[in-house]
Amino acid sequence: MKTHTHPPPCHVFDFPRLDTVVVVEPFADGVVIRASRNTFTADRKACFIRELAAEGFIGEEYGSAWFSASGAVRWIVDAAGFMPDAAHLAATRRLMLRLIFSAASLWASLMGFLLVHGAG
Repeated sequence: MKTHTHPPPCHVFDFPRLDTVVVVEPFADGVVIRASRNTFTADRKACFIRELAAEGFIGEEYGSAWFSASGAVRWIVDAAGFMPDAAHLAATRRLMLRLIFSAASLWASLMGFLLVHGAG
């Protein structure tokens, strides 16, 4: 019998005023927090981790582990992890080009129709 292991839940938090996205990934041996930018002070990081523990996103034992030597909570600033890869950029570029050319074709055909039928 095969057992399926589910990946740990991943929680995404957006801070638009700071222009930062934070992803919290709890694991069995600790918590990894990835931020898109380095906009949190050490006090704000500690407060955020305590809030995560109080709200149940991570275990309560990690609420005070930020300053411990165990390294149970790791805060990683990784802007590249939040950027789209080359395949997504190419697909988005193709979609936008098709959209622009379709809109231009529609506009040209409507203007042509207006010029032909509007004079009579």
